[in-house]
Order: sequence, then structure tokens, then C-alpha cells
Amino acid sequence: MDRTTANTGTREVSERLRFDEAALARWMQDNVAGFTGPLTVTQFKGGQSNPTYKLDTPTASYVLRRKPPGKTLPGAHAVDREYKVIAALGAQGFPVPRVHALCEDEGIVGTAFYVMDMVPGRIVWEAHFPGLTPEQRAAHFDAMNATIAQLHSYDPVAIGLGDYGKATGFVERQVARWSKQYLTDTDGGRVEDMDRLVDWLAKHMPPDSGDSRVVHGDFRCDNMIFDADAPQVRAVLDWELSTLGDPVSDFTYHCLMYRMPAGIFTGLKGLDLAALGIPSEEEYVAAYCRRTGRDGIPALDYLMVFNMFRLAAIIHGIKGRLARGSASSAHAEATVQALEPLAALAWSEAQNARL
Repeated sequence: MDRTTANTGTREVSERLRFDEAALARWMQDNVAGFTGPLTVTQFKGGQSNPTYKLDTPTASYVLRRKPPGKTLPGAHAVDREYKVIAALGAQGFPVPRVHALCEDEGIVGTAFYVMDMVPGRIVWEAHFPGLTPEQRAAHFDAMNATIAQLHSYDPVAIGLGDYGKATGFVERQVARWSKQYLTDTDGGRVEDMDRLVDWLAKHMPPDSGDSRVVHGDFRCDNMIFDADAPQVRAVLDWELSTLGDPVSDFTYHCLMYRMPAGIFTGLKGLDLAALGIPSEEEYVAAYCRRTGRDGIPALDYLMVFNMFRLAAIIHGIKGRLARGSASSAHAEATVQALEPLAALAWSEAQNARL
């Protein structure tokens, strides 16, 4: 699947995800400063979990994120949490879209939602940043590294997010959460390598780091908007999985691109990174450690395995939603094809992990 073609742009809103656009326009008139209709609604092609819409008016463009309709797993699709973290980080000058309002009245579009600005710029769907020079790629990687380090620099209590999650035991809780979600979502079926990983991760749990920061949970190049003409991150998107947690685990998830082949999402494994101008995994980790004052990441391999498992569990959840008829993306079926190869890769990494 060509991820750029599959995810770029908008399309007509799918039948299952349509809503009363006139009701939304009335709500925006009352809750979004400066709003003037008429309103045109389309659906973004990308996005597997929370349906995301582009709202165009004669004077401005907005983005609406909503909880999907129908049966959902407990704790998932919490758009109120997305709204809270984006608002708090935006107040600190971190690159996020400006949020306008949260609506928890399900009578407007059928589920809870929030509205934010549409940020102009580029979304890059492939981690090797096609079409750029080696120097430009190096600068974009440095910008991503600096942005995640900036996120992990904030004291959650100081920015009003002290209650956004538990301060300790993050990795242990995450292993338990995603293991449970995988095991209980029977609509997604079972995968032998996932079963092995559930056991392996529990048996090899590293000591708790004791470090607690805001973590994004899905920090990848395709969840950022880059400036149209410069190696600058204009906005970080898709905060559904954000919480308080171990920043090193969050960064390690971002580094999965180094361990995954291009055929699985947006991997770099097997590419000539030096020729492309992309830093090696070791160089990229070292840059983050310099920016955050760390000597290194002792549990790097374990966290790589865990984050591969977690990503596979997310895909397994998409497979379950597909079976239940609630997957929000048009290409969900293609996405779930990565489940078994990713689980196999994670199990291979586990067998070779330096613990």
C-alpha cells in the first residue's frame, strides 16, 4: 500500500460517519470565535481510530475529531483527554494546533468531539522523507528529535497536567493494558507470536525509571505537520494515546522506524541511511540523550520489543473494530495485514534483546 496516496487529502464523508452538518454549524456559531458559515464537511483519508473531518468555511478551515459511533472498548477514544493535553501544551508554546472547543453533548454529531485549527504545512508519510536532499533529511530528523525532547522537558504538574495519568509504574501498566486489550478483544482473533510476547514482556520487566512526563504515545513523522518550506515541526497531531509516563518508552516507540522494514508502516531497516542523510539509530538516540540530560537508555531493547508489541496490539484492535464494523479508515483492511509480520518481528527482536 502506498501510504502517501492512501492517507493524503480528504474524501466524501462515509455513510456510517455522517452527521447533521446544520447542527454542527449552529454549535460552531455559538462556540467557535470568528466562525462564519456556510460550512463544508469532508473526511480525512488517514486516521484509523478517531474519525477526523476537515471543516471549510469561506474564511477559515478547521479540524474536527470525534469519538467513533457504535461499540468501543472501555477507555478508548477519549477525545476529552486529547483536547485537554493539546490545550495545556499549546499554552506552553509547544507545536500543537489551537483548540477552540470541546463538545460532550452527543446530540450534535452523535458522539463527543472537539474542534481545532487546520494547521497548514506538510505531512510526511514515509520515514525516509522521499523527495528531500540528504541535508534536508538530516535537518528534519533533528527537528523531530528536538520536538520530542521538548515535549519531555515539561513538568506535568507545572503545566496543569499533574492528574493526566499515574506518575509511576508506566511500563508495567502499559504491558498489562495492551496485553489485556489484545487478549480480551476476541473479535480480532489470536496470533501465536502475540501470545508469546505477552508472556515474555511480563517475565523480563525492567525496573521502573521513576521518571514521569507527558508522553505522546504515537510520535511518528506522519503524526506531525512540517512547515511547507523549512525543517520545522508546526504541529504534533493525534494525542489519543497520550498520558503521563516514562519519556524513554515514548522516545523508543518513535525509534521503531529504525528496527522495522519499509514494508511495515514506515520503517528504515535495510536502507542506506548515510547516503540518505539520516542519522543512525545510535546517533539519533545519542542526540535525544544529549537534549534530555541522559547518559543512555539501558532498557532500549526491551522497550523496542514492548513498543512493537503495543503497535501490533493497536493493529489488532483495528482488526477487531473491522470485524465489528466500526473501523473509521477506508484502508483498515490493508493495515491489519501488517499484524502478523509485526508480531513476528517483535518476537525475533525479543529473542535477540540485550537485557
